[in-house]
Amino acid sequence: MHTWHWQNWQGLPYLTCSLLEDWPHGFFTQKFWSRPPETELTQVLHADASGYRLKQVHGNTVLTPSEVATQLQQAQQDRENASVWALADGLMSEQPLQAVWVASADCTPVLIADQKTGHVAAVHAGWRGTAAKIVPQAINRLLASGSKLIDLRIAMGPAIAGEVYQVSKETAMEVGTSIFNHEDEEAMIDALQDIPTPPILPDEKPGHVRLDVRRVNFLQMEMMGISGEQIAIAPYCTYQTPEHFFSYRRDNLKKVQWSGIVSITGS
Repeated sequence: MHTWHWQNWQGLPYLTCSLLEDWPHGFFTQKFWSRPPETELTQVLHADASGYRLKQVHGNTVLTPSEVATQLQQAQQDRENASVWALADGLMSEQPLQAVWVASADCTPVLIADQKTGHVAAVHAGWRGTAAKIVPQAINRLLASGSKLIDLRIAMGPAIAGEVYQVSKETAMEVGTSIFNHEDEEAMIDALQDIPTPPILPDEKPGHVRLDVRRVNFLQMEMMGISGEQIAIAPYCTYQTPEHFFSYRRDNLKKVQWSGIVSITGS
């Protein structure tokens, strides 16, 4: 059983998972909100690491630090699209001591590590990114760089829990197509509710259901051949834990918490 531990930095709490204990990592709370991840939060994890972050767009693009640099160079040449940050929702390391970061406020932060190569990835998986299979996309990029499925360790951090995440059946249908191939909405909803530990729960509002996004990501990884022992899910809901986490649905504020992990030298 994977365990989660509260850590403390200068009196501020952040969360770590035993599954990723070999990698400096953290799911940071709202208390760190104003601190830049690519510099200050990276230093919390490792004094010698370089930090990388993105401008997240609810897609399924996963970049490496060198691809981030290329995208920013191109953006500077085209001044209309100039941006301080590359546009993507996942980052993957290329060498040791690279800290990769994602932001979330109800969406699922996913940290992935390879125990053989030492490589890591950080993914922002909201319902749109989950529908577009961003976590499998990140895993496939790791596989293309030499990882094997059996060596991966994945932790999904605090996110809005299924029992409180009301969505339209259309949204559930869009996410469900990442697992099942049903064209009929009711058939899709029924199929999702019929599987063990269903990612869809009934809701009292007509035309709506409750959606467990982390469970959908778990099922996507299981379908790739990753075992449940390789995956940990944080026992915290952003919506129901206001003392630690921002929730966009609860607060309607554009604030986030950061999650990051540092690559290490391979074994």
